[in-house]
Amino acid sequence: MVRIIGFLVGLGFAGVLLISLVVNLVAYVQSPPDDTAESKFHRHPKELALKSDGPFGKFDEQQLQRGFQVYKEVCAGCHSLTQVSFRDLEKLGYNEAEVKAIANQWPLEVPSVNPETGEPATRKAIPSDKFPSPYANETAGRAANNNALPPDLSLMAKARHGGAAYIYSILTGYENQPKELVEKFPGAKTPEALHYNPYFANLNIAMPPPLTADGQVTYADGTPATVDQMAMDVAAFLQWTAEPNLQSRHKTGLAVLIFLIIATVLGYMSYRNIWAEAKRKVAPKGALDPSNVAKRTSASKKAGIAG
Repeated sequence: MVRIIGFLVGLGFAGVLLISLVVNLVAYVQSPPDDTAESKFHRHPKELALKSDGPFGKFDEQQLQRGFQVYKEVCAGCHSLTQVSFRDLEKLGYNEAEVKAIANQWPLEVPSVNPETGEPATRKAIPSDKFPSPYANETAGRAANNNALPPDLSLMAKARHGGAAYIYSILTGYENQPKELVEKFPGAKTPEALHYNPYFANLNIAMPPPLTADGQVTYADGTPATVDQMAMDVAAFLQWTAEPNLQSRHKTGLAVLIFLIIATVLGYMSYRNIWAEAKRKVAPKGALDPSNVAKRTSASKKAGIAG
């Protein structure tokens, strides 16, 4: 009885779900959702090929240094990098003396406390410090940017779909709002304080174009600093800040893969050498048991049945 009741209750739930599905499908077909400006004009990130891509990818130290230079001269004034220490720059090919100089000459000082008075103060950065934020707190950040808080860039390449390609696309995607967008969606006109960028989620971004002209940064290695090149380099740098141990993980994964292949080959060879020729022996049971066979033969003889 309990099973029957349970079956009926489950059948009732399934029926309700089926009716709900049918009703929603009918409503969707009869009254499909209206198109939005975002659904029609939003673009997926552009294609971006970096040397760190793929299972055997490696970071290009020269490109990372160029990207760091772009961050320092263009992005650091608004965006923080609070998950990265100055000493981490040694992984980009800078030596200890260069890292100390970069930290000491950083335009923003590190918040500290005056040991004599106990009052808040600032000091020059040292290699063990994280990159200081350009704003004291969120309120200060919003006040300086028309109530839009510039996000921290440490993990931006992991926090956004598309990773480095998304960053590259945003930096190179600023354009005038298409006339057809305004004609089809009059209420979607870009507000005065925002900027049209089809690679941003809602098409309008508060950040003005940070890379505005070729040569905005002068690269130490002589690479032409076009807008496209600067965007690509800083995207690669932010890919590194989000995954600084990418190369070591690639090496570990390759070593594990090689180990598994060798272990598989050795296991198969061991099987062929030791077990493949061994004959399987099946223990006689039931009718095949010798004692049962003898009893059956004896009974047949007594009964006069020919074996």
